Amino acid sequence: MGCGKTTLGTALAACMRVPFIDLDDYIEERCEATVKEIFAQVGEQGFREIEKRCLEEVAHSEGAIVACGGGTPCQPGNMELMNEMGITIWLTTSAERITSRLVLPEQKAKRPLIAAMDDEQILDYVRQHLAQRKPYYSQAQLTFDSTYLESIEEIEATSTQLAHILTSL
Repeated sequence: MGCGKTTLGTALAACMRVPFIDLDDYIEERCEATVKEIFAQVGEQGFREIEKRCLEEVAHSEGAIVACGGGTPCQPGNMELMNEMGITIWLTTSAERITSRLVLPEQKAKRPLIAAMDDEQILDYVRQHLAQRKPYYSQAQLTFDSTYLESIEEIEATSTQLAHILTSL
């Protein structure tokens, strides 16, 4: 959450002229419900089962850039599937930078898990989740710094840099 998956993924897909798939958007389309509604209807375990099936579907999308939710790699078998089917990238940035993105009113409003938190609680939440998820994220094939995605120029420069890395593999 807040590391730039959608921002960078969209720009990278445009730069490489391939489709972009946001896994949460894909799930919402398939289920005809928002992630929040799915959680309310079937709970986290039910959502994770749906997410796994949808991940398996998009994993076969040739040449696409896929942004998964922050919890996706932490579910059994998901990181292995992603590594087998494509090039996985762990976007890194500091907890403080992520928090600075998440505390914006438009970001808090669309993220029910943090909507009622103050800035310090969000920072603690981000730090805790980064620590818990690090063992899973560190299984990615590449690590890429997503700190500088604050302007159009930074986004374009970062996506171009990442595109060059990917095409050289």
